[in-house]
Amino acid sequence: MARKYSKKASADVKRAMKKRKAGTLKSGRSGKTAKSRKQAIAIGLSEARAKGRKVPKKASRKRTVAKARKAA
Repeated sequence: MARKYSKKASADVKRAMKKRKAGTLKSGRSGKTAKSRKQAIAIGLSEARAKGRKVPKKASRKRTVAKARKAA
């Protein structure tokens, strides 16, 4: 089975996780310190996308809501 993310994208996420642990990971326009694990992963993937790495597109709101309804 093919990888979902490229190795370089994984490295970007790893770097973001290390920054979060050190307390220096900044998020978004506000520049506030990101503290949650999920937030660090999201920031890492977002940076990887910006660099043009192989990362799947963000799940759209519609698709997530539809999946939740289907499961229920």
